[in-house]
Order: sequence, then C-alpha cells, then structure tokens
Amino acid sequence: MGSDHYFTAAPASAENLRTIRVTLAGRELELTTAGGVFSPDRLDAGTAVLFANMPPLPPSGNFLDLGSGWGPISITMALTSPHATVWAVDVNERALDLVRRNARALGLTNVNAVLPDDVPDDVSFRTIRSNPPIRVGKNVLHDMLERWIPRLDERSDAWLVVQRNLGADSLQRWIGATFQPGYSVFRTATGKGYRVLKVRKHGSPPTEPISLA
Repeated sequence: MGSDHYFTAAPASAENLRTIRVTLAGRELELTTAGGVFSPDRLDAGTAVLFANMPPLPPSGNFLDLGSGWGPISITMALTSPHATVWAVDVNERALDLVRRNARALGLTNVNAVLPDDVPDDVSFRTIRSNPPIRVGKNVLHDMLERWIPRLDERSDAWLVVQRNLGADSLQRWIGATFQPGYSVFRTATGKGYRVLKVRKHGSPPTEPISLA
C-alpha cells in the first residue's frame, strides 16, 4: 500500500477489487473488498474473536460499527437485526464504498455507511460493536472513544476487540478512568491474543439526593 494506511481518508494505492468468501451471521457470502482497506483478503482474527464472544444483538435501534472497514461487523448486524439501523462509520472513503456495495449486493437497506461527521447529532446507539483502528495512535483512538461511547443509550453496551500486545489492557484502564461515573468496563474474553472489552453505560444518577426517611 506504499504510504497508505487503512485509516487514510482517500487511499492513493490501486483499488484492486477482489471477491472473498466469508461466513457472517451464519451465512456463506461472497463480498467485495479492495486494496487500501483493513484486512482485504479475509475476516481478520480480531473480528472473529469479537463475533465468538459478544452477546446477541438487540432486535432494533441504532447500532454503531466504529471503524467499519469493508463491513463485516456492519453486515453481520444488519443481517441479524433487520429492524435495526446500522451506522458503519469510517474515515476511509474506499472502505465506505465497499460497505455500500456489499450491503446493496445483499439487499440490505438498513446500513448507513458514512463519515463520522455525517452521523446526525441526535442519534444515540443501542449498541456499539467495534474492532477499533488501534494503529491510528493512542491520542486519536482516545478522541474517537470519547466522541462515541457517550452516545450509547442508557443501560447499553459497547463491545470492543483489541489486540493484547497493542495495548488492550492499558486501554481498559484508560476507559475505566475516563468514563466515570456512570460507566463500567470489563474484560469479558481473551482469545488468539485479543481481549474483548465490554463498556456499559448505566442509567443516569438521580439529580437530587434520595430521602431514606
């Protein structure tokens, strides 16, 4: 990819479209990927660990796939919960085009593949499922999470998969220290060198002290 990264907004490398076979939501699918996006030749190991260790999706609501790539998480959510609205968010325009292309090929009308600033401000999320782009760097990653985790609905969860040797444990500590009070973070699974983190947004605290009289 030369100097391109999967978090490059407009990759300069050749698109090099290709078709891969992958199992998502229990279905064997043929999907289109391309150069200049994350893991273009296969379902990456981290996302597979996330799929194996996350709970069932809610039946409806707004869902967020943060750092969508070519769309395995978004497509899985859209197939599993057809009454939900899935927001596939990425800064890579080529990745977003692939999500749209794959959703269209599968007849999925409940996927919105958009840049971060194109998500309406009044949209909150029943769940976030993400293999976040760790290689953007700690500061950018923290900014992303500080932007999106507060947009969870109350009593809703974000599920993140992070490679252990790329800072999963330190990220868990940072989340625990940053999103307090009102949130909790747990490591729910470990597999193939990855951690699965659950971030819970609890209900709003009472605005006045509760009388015990």
